[in-house]
Amino acid sequence: HSVCSCLCPHFFLICVSCKHLIISVCVCVCVCVILHTNIKCFSSSHLQFMDSLGNNACKAKYEQIVPAFYYCPTQKDCMLLRDQWIRAKYERKEFVCVERQEPYSAGYREGFLWKRGRDNGQYLSRKFILSEREGVLKYFNKHDAREPKAIMKINTVNATFQPTKIGTAHGLQITYLKDNSTRNIFVYHEDGKEMVDWFNAIRAARFHYLQVAFPGTPNSELLSKLSRNYIKEGYMEKTGPKHTEGFKKRWFTMDDRRLMYFKDPLDAYARGEVFIGSKENSYTVLPGLPPNIQGYHWLFGITIVTPDRKFLFACETEEDQKDWIAAFQTVISRPMMPQEYAVEAYFKHKP
Repeated sequence: HSVCSCLCPHFFLICVSCKHLIISVCVCVCVCVILHTNIKCFSSSHLQFMDSLGNNACKAKYEQIVPAFYYCPTQKDCMLLRDQWIRAKYERKEFVCVERQEPYSAGYREGFLWKRGRDNGQYLSRKFILSEREGVLKYFNKHDAREPKAIMKINTVNATFQPTKIGTAHGLQITYLKDNSTRNIFVYHEDGKEMVDWFNAIRAARFHYLQVAFPGTPNSELLSKLSRNYIKEGYMEKTGPKHTEGFKKRWFTMDDRRLMYFKDPLDAYARGEVFIGSKENSYTVLPGLPPNIQGYHWLFGITIVTPDRKFLFACETEEDQKDWIAAFQTVISRPMMPQEYAVEAYFKHKP
């Protein structure tokens, strides 16, 4: 993704999926070499030559002062993030002049976003305020309201782009903990820059909070905690704690160690949450269901064993089953952090 400087000659490698946007933004392009999936079509000497005269020079020029908290997308991220990253670098030149980073670096941000209603699903304009000094993100139901409708503590806030689920290219899902349960808020804005600025402003607020909360911790450790994408989402069937209830289709979200299930993907609150610990603490995932279990419609079962009970799920396809098992294994194979024991204890004593 490093392209187009006004150096000569112009040799560079660019991402195939972003090539049209890059070329439209970088009007001074003279020569363009597209990186094909088969990199063998270039010799190592060709690659080294193009890299030394193009990509590295462009990066040195256009990425001089990228803030540590700023999210640098990869090819796996949604098009909005990639689009705005390219425009921020080459069109707006935000990482050459620090004053141009004010929209997400100032520590305070105020504006209006379209927010999905919790009960009726209708999107209405709502005023949002992000304050690093107060350590909160809040929104107001009325433009002239004095009291916010919701106050989200920045230490529990997460933001992730969900264009497919929300149904708009600029859709952002914001979550926070309310009484230790996850609350979802779905927002968007017609202006892609506005949404990405909000996203990075939230990351900046979380970065500065973590720097104060965990002094001496290397930035490299803090950066992975600024925002997170979900490990996996999708439909499965589930049954209740007695295993005699009928299986019901639910939307599941694996958010770190929280497995949440919803009746609808855009529900504000989960119908339930399951804590997924580590193998050292007697958590296990098994393919299939125990014998004599009835009431499921989908044939590919999963059993999660915890210290207190078994959770039973069924997937529609074998591929879904394998993907979910892999996701659970990712979490279970990771040792628990000290703070996660407190979360586990809350789940065990949850009313």
